Amino acid sequence: MIEIKLHNTKTRRKQVFTPIDRENVRIYLCGPTVYDRAHIGNARNVIMFDVLYRLLRHEYGADHVTYVRNFTDVDDKINAEALRRQTAGETGTLEELIAQRTEETIGWYHADMDALGNLRPDHEPRATQYIPEMIAMTEDLIAKGHAYEVEGHVLFNVRSFPEYGQLSGRSVDDMIAGARVEVAPYKRDPMDFVLWKPSDAETPGWDSPWGRGRPGWHIECSAMSQALLGPSFDIHGGGTDLTFPHHENELAQSCCANPDEGFANIWLHNEMLQVEGKKMSKSLGNFFTVRDLLDQGIPGEVIRFVFLQTHYRKTMDWTAEKAAQARDTLGKWRGLVRGVKPSEPHPIIIQALSDDLNTSMAISGLHALAKEVEKSGIGAPQLAASAALLGLLTNDLSDWPEQGELSLEIRTQIKMLAERWIGYRRKKAWSSADSLRDGLLEAGVRLSVDKTNTSEWRYENPDMLTVSECEQKIEQLARIEGLL
Repeated sequence: MIEIKLHNTKTRRKQVFTPIDRENVRIYLCGPTVYDRAHIGNARNVIMFDVLYRLLRHEYGADHVTYVRNFTDVDDKINAEALRRQTAGETGTLEELIAQRTEETIGWYHADMDALGNLRPDHEPRATQYIPEMIAMTEDLIAKGHAYEVEGHVLFNVRSFPEYGQLSGRSVDDMIAGARVEVAPYKRDPMDFVLWKPSDAETPGWDSPWGRGRPGWHIECSAMSQALLGPSFDIHGGGTDLTFPHHENELAQSCCANPDEGFANIWLHNEMLQVEGKKMSKSLGNFFTVRDLLDQGIPGEVIRFVFLQTHYRKTMDWTAEKAAQARDTLGKWRGLVRGVKPSEPHPIIIQALSDDLNTSMAISGLHALAKEVEKSGIGAPQLAASAALLGLLTNDLSDWPEQGELSLEIRTQIKMLAERWIGYRRKKAWSSADSLRDGLLEAGVRLSVDKTNTSEWRYENPDMLTVSECEQKIEQLARIEGLL
């Protein structure tokens, strides 16, 4: 068994991961609010958790890991979009338009995350499917003295949980000044947060002991995670922007609802994303959705590779240069593993990922493995398996246009043809040498000689030929030269 270490936001240190139940390792990622397309920053924690999911499945077995990622489909932004459509003349009740928008956005999200090579979670609960569980948890919190009802609202009493602030590392009093909290006269304390709120006639709502209303955001994940993973599970994750207030509030209400449980043992939070060195912002014109990049012709595998080059706890910078370099690298690696059946990941890749999901180190390891395959022709199956552990070089992501990399078998043939060319030159068989050189050039391969009279070659992938056509020409030359 490998030793996996993860940086726990709650303890502020890297610690050895020990699952509660090795037969059912349980992880939860806060998913999207489905009112619009996912921007590229939204994809970062999905890719982070996908790598974690793959690592845990490799270590404990695919049947022994449960991954939950929710959809928040109760939100004022969704309601506002549905109301806008209704005002614009679209037919249907507000509830029907909300459902249409939700289905549409979830479909977009699935398509975009699939295009980045992410495995689907085992469960994708929607908040609207767990309203009874949210009501039950809210009732329980009231009964235990951790929540109170006022003016149709139910609020969590932050002061009733002395450990509040342990996740973000701040005291309640420090949080009040400048904190993102809703100021309302009915609150007992400025930090108290909503578990349930009333709905008007134009807002979706459900019957409850406190009247027709809808849940607050924070109670949703607590109820869904408890229903699917139990009151205690192994890993909870999201972006650093969720640490406070969302995850802080989740932790408080879940621990109060289940005082003998610990909720999530480890909290993982990824840092934010920049574009060309600047914070992503619509006002700066550098705001991109995942679909924007895909529609620009940037393959999902390339986007994923750029993300994986930076450790999840460091700010990541998306640049066009990184995307271009990633495309070239992946094209080269795909050539090396084409037609190869993966074996087992190399220990250096497993070691890197086991060290707090160090994908940056793992990518460096893949570069080293690829160089060895190029040099010796050995190790392609292990390269393929190692890349797959990061969600790269998989068949699911193989549909983007090839950018000029040849299979390992063809590269070996080119080396033999280049050596044959040098042999002709040494014998001063210039006609044969020129014919072979020109034949390779037609196939996109340019030959040259270094200072030691050793052959060198470079594949230029001419625009008029596909990779397959180039390979056919090279193989034909090898047969003519009697090398096959």
